[in-house]
Amino acid sequence: MVLIMNLRDILKNAFIFPSKNLETLSTFAILLILSSAFAFEGIVTCIFGVFDIWNLVIGAICIIIAIIIGLNTRKISIQCIKSGIDLEEKLPDFNWWQNLSTGLNKVIITIFYFIIPALLVVAVAFITNLIGSIITIIQGIITVLSSVMIGDVISGFSSIYHASYPLLISLSITLSACMIIFLIFSFFQAMGEARLAHTGSLKNALNIVGAARDISRIGVGKLILLSALLFVIMTVIQFILTVICNQLPVLTILFIIVTPYLELFSQRSLGLLYSDIV
Repeated sequence: MVLIMNLRDILKNAFIFPSKNLETLSTFAILLILSSAFAFEGIVTCIFGVFDIWNLVIGAICIIIAIIIGLNTRKISIQCIKSGIDLEEKLPDFNWWQNLSTGLNKVIITIFYFIIPALLVVAVAFITNLIGSIITIIQGIITVLSSVMIGDVISGFSSIYHASYPLLISLSITLSACMIIFLIFSFFQAMGEARLAHTGSLKNALNIVGAARDISRIGVGKLILLSALLFVIMTVIQFILTVICNQLPVLTILFIIVTPYLELFSQRSLGLLYSDIV
């Protein structure tokens, strides 16, 4: 019961928190929009202007601007976690260049904690011979499509049939392993971001042993329960908003505020949870 009350307090505080920082919330929302817009424009311009040097330059500039803006959104995200760890109710005033490296460090943490599970999933796929089964079926399909002799067609179908069951088994194992491994490392990533927010050190953030120790100190059950509650709350809110917007399309603009609001809500919850062990 104490556990549930504690999480309830965390969620209540975190949910109200963005409304106490409306200026930062507005800035965060605008930056997300600008980052997406510049990234889209840059990619499209580069693709359609691949043989035009000026279009490539303009596209590259747009992408660079999108990256700079994106780093600022990630910086705000880390600041939100830190506010929870320090039990502060106000976020610092937004500054374009101050602590911009924090946003880059968050990107590095994300890449680091998802490269490892990606490699593990590849290893599982290799062990279960997933790629081999796929190649066998593709070869069977090619044989069927390109053959004119009935014997070759039957041989192709036979290859597909005999490879389908091993493919199903290996695919099921690989997908199951993928979900479990990525879920586990999402917790490590969360701890890495919290460690970055608390210490400002990328080295500490990338310390897997330290992150595992933090998970143990917080409690695996507590971390899983908070993650599940956040997922349910955010999913329900987005579902309700989607239903409303389907009836009144003009209200689709609400996503511009709700999406960043939920992001700050989630990050604040992580900070408050981590504050228990600092």
